[in-house]
Amino acid sequence: MDLVSAYLPLVLVMLLTGVIGGLLAGLLGVGGGIVIVPVLDTALGIYGVDPAIRMHVAVATSLATIIPTSISSTRAHRSKGAVDGSLARLWGPWVFAGSVLGTVLAAQVDSAVLSTLFGVVALLVAIKMILPLENVHLARDIPRGLFAPLAPLGIGGLSSMMGIGGGTLSVPVLTLMNQAIHRAVGTAALFGFLISVPGALGYVIAGWGDPRLPPGSLGYVNVIGLALIAPVTVMTAPLGARIAHRLSRRQLSLAFGVFLMIVAVRMLYRTLAG
Repeated sequence: MDLVSAYLPLVLVMLLTGVIGGLLAGLLGVGGGIVIVPVLDTALGIYGVDPAIRMHVAVATSLATIIPTSISSTRAHRSKGAVDGSLARLWGPWVFAGSVLGTVLAAQVDSAVLSTLFGVVALLVAIKMILPLENVHLARDIPRGLFAPLAPLGIGGLSSMMGIGGGTLSVPVLTLMNQAIHRAVGTAALFGFLISVPGALGYVIAGWGDPRLPPGSLGYVNVIGLALIAPVTVMTAPLGARIAHRLSRRQLSLAFGVFLMIVAVRMLYRTLAG
């Protein structure tokens, strides 16, 4: 009974995280990581995981859960015709490469650096999505030529360091490049797969054999969290995608922005106060 009492709250938190993460994956194309990372970071802290690697475990486990979630979400958006194949071919290899580079860099820094990065980037994106900037564009279309790889490289790199699927960054970037938000969200789900696979594998390698890891870990990926969260996110992602296509462009942007604002402020407060 003591064992049940000790682990039941964590199990319930993981399951609830999976439900919310899956809904947001389909609704916003964010892969659920924007929810999973701060919740896992908090849960791991309660269970006494070393603060120096706590964020690494949260980020790595989040990326692992995004693999099946992104597949489910991409299939749902593709059925709605909302995945841009030409953009995926143009940006996909660079997003993948950015994820590899970001994972390598993240393994070299302390958890506080990852927490601060998570909070700052999420806050900036939230401000952009909340403000009525739908008609403000930095470019008339997706850039081509010499500078074309910069945006997808940055999205892949920052996303793998934050444990997110790419939608948090690629959706606002694509809307600033005059892309429709529903197609941006759908394509972002595909980018989530290209970020999460190399990212999760990289964190497994980077954390292998670290004595500070919690039980049930493969490198920085915690298998217990993965086993509880991943199936639930896969089941709920299609529901989120259906909801997304019932909302207007403005409603979708506002929902995305408000949620990110709450998460960002909480993460920064916790990091700076600690």
